[in-house]
Amino acid sequence: MTASDTAGLLERLKALLGDSGVVEGGAQTHAVLGMSRLGTPIAILRPKSTQEVSACLRLCHEARQAVVPWGGRTGLVGGASSDGAIALSLERMNRIEDIDVEGATMTVEAGAVLQTVCETAETNGLFFPLDLGARGSATIGGNISTNAGGNRVIRYGMMRDLVLGIEAVLADGTVVSSLNRLIKNNAGYDLKQLFIGSEGTLGVVTRAVLRLRPKPKSQNMAFLAVDDFAHLVRILRNVESGLGGTLSAFEVMWDDFYSLVTTPPAQGRPPVPHGHPFYVLIEALGGGQDDDAARFEGVLSAELESGSIADAVLAKSKTECARFWALRDDVGQVLRNGPVFTFDVSLKIADMDSYAREVRAALLARWPNATLMVFGHLGDGNLHLIAGVGESGRLAHEAVEHIVYEPLRALGGSVSAEHGIGLEKRPYLSYSRGADEIALMRTLKLALDPQNILNPGKVLEAQGPGGPHST
Repeated sequence: MTASDTAGLLERLKALLGDSGVVEGGAQTHAVLGMSRLGTPIAILRPKSTQEVSACLRLCHEARQAVVPWGGRTGLVGGASSDGAIALSLERMNRIEDIDVEGATMTVEAGAVLQTVCETAETNGLFFPLDLGARGSATIGGNISTNAGGNRVIRYGMMRDLVLGIEAVLADGTVVSSLNRLIKNNAGYDLKQLFIGSEGTLGVVTRAVLRLRPKPKSQNMAFLAVDDFAHLVRILRNVESGLGGTLSAFEVMWDDFYSLVTTPPAQGRPPVPHGHPFYVLIEALGGGQDDDAARFEGVLSAELESGSIADAVLAKSKTECARFWALRDDVGQVLRNGPVFTFDVSLKIADMDSYAREVRAALLARWPNATLMVFGHLGDGNLHLIAGVGESGRLAHEAVEHIVYEPLRALGGSVSAEHGIGLEKRPYLSYSRGADEIALMRTLKLALDPQNILNPGKVLEAQGPGGPHST
């Protein structure tokens, strides 16, 4: 588009949304957002309704103007990068429209913040189980578009399992309203699945029907020290079986990460002593505190007696439970190591120990002072790796990416467990998806967004009008 074409489009968008609905200029953008990884969009659109989203996309489609949907902007793979595009922020579409207590559903706009959704469900005696570190800023639309996972996937599943219905707007402004409230509905194609996990490349999610669960009446937590990786797997399966379906989290920290978040200047203190290779946070959510606590303690006592657990401490209060979770969430401590590169991978539990050792050895072979923090949702096969090599920049990043991702090809792992592909992981998509799968993804993209204006260059290389955003 020429400068005059862009100016004309922005004037039409201002007429539609009003001056407060369109934010122009790179300086203003960075002052408002403070996140350079988002790039510098031409403008930020701030619609207040699905109808306004539809009208905005219709105008941009006619002008062949690239549009990047924005949620809470907490992604880690460049999925919201918007240089040279128009950013579409759903921050003003944040209403919780309806709670059906009998049907255990909640209908929300896509800009609703995850923590607000969780608190509202709890106020009504219900429970929305998605939980992740960015809960205070991540939005439901962003959670849907990336198929977010988080801390309780082992029991409740990914975001895909928590969504019953979706309303989305296609690239040309067509509104697809599939706000299903039924758990069972096999009437044709399940269209919501096209948009869950597609990272805003096939449509913009504007509203959703979420599936709620009964509010847990008990929470039992423990912190364990474990001396052998093989014991971790044994503990997981025995606890999973012994707790009768109430296991909600099984988070593992390698010793260097545990040491980092439990020593000053970190605020956390070690629940169990240092000096072990692995530490485990276990949580169970159930229906009665007394009976569940007795069962929880009994299962862990059996593991202690068997020698699988080297040391353990039980949380005795809600405050202690919160302290346990605070250790797991204190990922920001890794910045103490200087510039770091973050990774989110998935692989078979049986391969995790050897994989982590291989990655660590390869990093140290190239950078003798390298650090590698390993932690994650071991119960559902998801590890987070944070590498510090004393360097930043693209060349160092690519070298570390090769070390982290290359072993996953032979192991049948995934380069993205829960963070999406975005821009950063696009070159490695073929490590985890076959040529036929990627070809089908391109077919879907072409069918739903033939002008390639929606988040071009994310997940798949951009072709057509969105081509400039492929780098």
